[in-house]
Amino acid sequence: MEIYSYEFMRKAVLVGLLISLIIPCIGTIMVNKRTSMMGDALSHASLAGVSIGLIAGWNPIAGAVAVCLLAGFSMERLRRKFPRGSDLSTAIIMSTGIGLAGILSDFVPGTSNLESFMFGSIVAIPNSEFFLILAISFVVLAVFALLYQGLLYIVFDEQGAKLAGVPVNGINTVFTLITALTVAVASRAVGVLMISSLMILPVALSMRISKSYKSTVTTAVILAVIYTMAGIHISYFLGLKPGGVIVLLGVAALLVQFVFEKRK
Repeated sequence: MEIYSYEFMRKAVLVGLLISLIIPCIGTIMVNKRTSMMGDALSHASLAGVSIGLIAGWNPIAGAVAVCLLAGFSMERLRRKFPRGSDLSTAIIMSTGIGLAGILSDFVPGTSNLESFMFGSIVAIPNSEFFLILAISFVVLAVFALLYQGLLYIVFDEQGAKLAGVPVNGINTVFTLITALTVAVASRAVGVLMISSLMILPVALSMRISKSYKSTVTTAVILAVIYTMAGIHISYFLGLKPGGVIVLLGVAALLVQFVFEKRK
């Protein structure tokens, strides 16, 4: 196919595949833990990190990773400070991220650089960011696989997990950190404004058609891969932004499921 004769499209497909593998894994845990807004909070923090990177002349993905890790760690600490209002930690981090991003955006040289992170630019990823995304994606997948059983226990019975000796605080902290890494690497490909949507939409549909936790994760990953691959190809032929197309495909699939369910 003509589309694969271009190196930038081959890189886009590989990055899209990796991101669509890790995002639903994180999203499934977030939805079941009722912390779906964490993705929004971290995505706004990542935009502040991108701005810092662009202003300082660093790799913007590295800036996003650093700030997202700091935001994730802070969120976990705040969650322990407000055990009865864990959503407060999310709101605090989101507000801080929005405020910082708003101020720092005035100092970013050239608005197009920052805009590519807001809406995604998966077909314009330079080699330095490409290899960083690959490395972090493999780290996130490996850590998620190692924590899978512990996360499963915590999601459905956190108190029981504590009584059983599961290191709940440690696992929650590590999960928050790999979520931060996921958001940071996805900011360039999908876009800061789209990340949380891609985390939630495949999981939302998967939960409606799957009968077990394991099948929910598997189905969510399959759906995310389909949305991402289809979105990349559609955007290439129609000249649209891939991030927006990917998200709208997820919304359309969910609406189709609603319609078919009502007809039964």
